[in-house]
Amino acid sequence: MAENIIIRVQSPNGMKKIPATKKETAAAFLNKVGKEFGFPSNGFTVFLNRNKTDEVQSQNKTLSLLKIKHGDMLYLYPSGSPGPAGETMDVATPHSSSLPSTSHSSSSSSSVMSRSHSAPHISEDEIDQYLAKQEGKIYRNKDPQLCRHGSMGKCVHCVPLEPFDEEYLSHLEPPVKHMSFHAYIRKLTGGADKGKFVALENISCKIKSGCEGHPPWPEGICTKCQPSAITLNRQKYRHIDNIMFENHTIADRFLDFWRKTGSQRMGYLYGRYTEHKDIPLAIRAEVAAIYEPPQIATQNSLELVEDPKAAAVEEIAAKLGLRKVGWIFTDLLSEDTRIGTVKYTRNKDSYFLSAEECITAGHFQNQHCNPCRLSPDGHFGSKFITVVATGGPDNQVHFEGYQVSNQCMALVRDECLLPCRDAPELGYAKESSTEQYVPDVFYKDKDKFGNDITYLARPLPVEYLIIDITTTFPKDPQYTFSSTPRFPIENRDILGETQDFHSLATYLSQCTSTVFLDMVSDFHLLLFLVTNEVMPLRDSIGLLLDAVKTKDEELAQTWKKSEQWATIEQLCSTVGGQSSGPQEYGAMGGGPSTPASSSAMWSCLHCTFMNQPGTELCEMCSLPRG
Repeated sequence: MAENIIIRVQSPNGMKKIPATKKETAAAFLNKVGKEFGFPSNGFTVFLNRNKTDEVQSQNKTLSLLKIKHGDMLYLYPSGSPGPAGETMDVATPHSSSLPSTSHSSSSSSSVMSRSHSAPHISEDEIDQYLAKQEGKIYRNKDPQLCRHGSMGKCVHCVPLEPFDEEYLSHLEPPVKHMSFHAYIRKLTGGADKGKFVALENISCKIKSGCEGHPPWPEGICTKCQPSAITLNRQKYRHIDNIMFENHTIADRFLDFWRKTGSQRMGYLYGRYTEHKDIPLAIRAEVAAIYEPPQIATQNSLELVEDPKAAAVEEIAAKLGLRKVGWIFTDLLSEDTRIGTVKYTRNKDSYFLSAEECITAGHFQNQHCNPCRLSPDGHFGSKFITVVATGGPDNQVHFEGYQVSNQCMALVRDECLLPCRDAPELGYAKESSTEQYVPDVFYKDKDKFGNDITYLARPLPVEYLIIDITTTFPKDPQYTFSSTPRFPIENRDILGETQDFHSLATYLSQCTSTVFLDMVSDFHLLLFLVTNEVMPLRDSIGLLLDAVKTKDEELAQTWKKSEQWATIEQLCSTVGGQSSGPQEYGAMGGGPSTPASSSAMWSCLHCTFMNQPGTELCEMCSLPRG
């Protein structure tokens, strides 16, 4: 029995244990490895070291002569695999050569990260690639009272701190409860082992397939295929550290639907991910536009319906340099319409997100996973955010940002979490049935004596699943799109705001700007030009989208001279707007615009409210028609 040994073999697809003997030849052992991993005899290479050195060749030498002992780890690479820069178990990082010489510690940390259980061929987001190159250390000035050294020295009072230093984060204003995801990675890959055994593994609540020692569930289950029990913990890191709307107009136009109808509203946030400099190695989600999909809205509920324009919206956003970064919904109840206050309903005494909203957020986050080379699955967590427009302590509308934890994502993905009907602040972990095995889910809380008590998550307080994110507006507004034009928002037919060529003619006639690029720099207008049924411009609008993205007026003027825009002008003049012909559109033909017709509804230039014909003052804001 002493001759029997077990050799571990790690491959890009995982690790397996191969039984062997000390006197077994290398050729016989490699044959076993090929059968275990499903490779032909010449389809792989095995090395003694992770960095592809000391190849184990097919020969008649025994394993003992090759100094392969019981419990050793060998490394398998399929034939034709890329070089060390792209491998799962490599030692070089593709970005290490571009790092500045002053960031030696960051370079070594990034090198460690790329060799620890990463997935090959994973294209991470640009912001993740950028932050992986940064040093991230928190530099401190020399303390005049505590530091007793020269200007070139360092001591415990002024030495740079690591980006995951919890004491430093807790003393920021406001205090930071969650370190950034990249700071969390630096914490895992620090220390003496440099993250050698670190792997960002996604939680699975499903029975592992391929277990042949017993009948399938519900007739049988074993410890090999049974998923582990889950103990919920409050997540210490977050993938997004700040949410910023570029300007107040984006949020105000979204809230107009509730102001005019009293019904709730939902929309998708489109923007980009940038560095958030207030927190070490942090990421900010910047919101540039809100797309409102088809939905059935009431005062107390929202129901999404199938969206035929979803693919077109994604395509337009991508060409504009934007992506779907999250979703937003309202939960507003008017308190006093005379002064415009709303009720403060979401607080510590009720809930911040309901269980149903957590499940929806988890569903969206699973649809938009975060690419990660450090995970064997190629993804880990999500950057998708949730924003709630609700009443605040001052009875004004506040925007609160959240994400749900990776544990919640796993429970939602594997259909293990349900909402409670009568208690929105509580979820419920499903029980196992003949159709589905559900692992036990626990959470810890303190009793009245301060002792940690473990409870079964039936029911489950959803605060264990929530991560809060600060939501802000900049002091100096930013505009990806023009600030003055306001083309009607899609899917608001209930308000009388329709996207058609009549509304386009009206919009162009009311435009005060003579700059063509300012006219067309509106996300909702661009979406209408691509998706309208009369003359969709999906195949010919690329040049205009490039002009809007780069703010290039000359490029926009080039597209304006195209046959497609001439046809759009002709259609507008045919259907008629608030002007009598295309030559009178100030932005289209360069001439002055005519006064609005008194026989048609008109949109207020200040608040966009649709007013009845024959009125000169806006019924909503009381400002002149202008």
